[in-house]
Amino acid sequence: MTSQASGSELALDPTAPKVAAPVGIFFLLTFLVTWACWIPVVRRLRPGTPASSALWLLGVFAPSLVALALTAWYEGTSSAKALLGRIVQWKVGGRWYLFALSYMVVIKLAVAVVHRLALGSWPRFGHEGPAVILIAILVSTPVQAGEEMGWRGYALPRLAKRMGFARASLLIGVVWAGWHLPQFFLRGADTYGQSFPIWSLEVIAMSVAITWLYTHTNGSVLLPMLMHSAINNTKDIVPSGAANATNAFSVHASSVLYLTAGLLWITAAYFLIRMPNRTK
Repeated sequence: MTSQASGSELALDPTAPKVAAPVGIFFLLTFLVTWACWIPVVRRLRPGTPASSALWLLGVFAPSLVALALTAWYEGTSSAKALLGRIVQWKVGGRWYLFALSYMVVIKLAVAVVHRLALGSWPRFGHEGPAVILIAILVSTPVQAGEEMGWRGYALPRLAKRMGFARASLLIGVVWAGWHLPQFFLRGADTYGQSFPIWSLEVIAMSVAITWLYTHTNGSVLLPMLMHSAINNTKDIVPSGAANATNAFSVHASSVLYLTAGLLWITAAYFLIRMPNRTK
């Protein structure tokens, strides 16, 4: 899809390398490290034990660890420190904090209304109160550095330099969705047995939205971390999971999952059309 520049092109990362960085190597190593940690938990270890929890957490942080290692190896420690510094880059407009926090809330409330109008009944709602959700977002935001320093901090600006932000956001969305696949086979996880193909469509659309946020916050990684945490902790305002799901590769899913994917892609289409072209 051809993206259109919105105003002048963005200079998001003055420390970005002037030579092509090994994004393909980043993707490959991230998959290898994460899946090497997660697959034993899925197949052999009992979830919830100290060993399985430690392995799972290491897999979650693989994108950032690989990104830091590659940055230090190819570009030097100063570039690695600059990458770390972007996770505390907080001086952005207040409206972007609101966007990060409310994006999935608005989507889910819209899903509930469409469900009521189209199907004649309200969907199931979650039970967590606003205070609990807000505390969960604040507590889990630092954990999202494990992913966002890799996907948005490392891969996104390098891919955008070659293909523009629109295409880069779609490519990262595909990779990001595929990276999560072992979670669909982890008993006890809320994704266990759910429709991975339809869920992946949601993730690709969310990747576009997070890229939109990134391009409007001068390449901050903190704001994508906050948005990632908010998505995780507000998605169950209207849960999408289908009861007794067992086939992760099926396209049979709940009506809420389909409606959520549809509304996410309506917003993603707008972001793709309006996405700034690329970094200078």
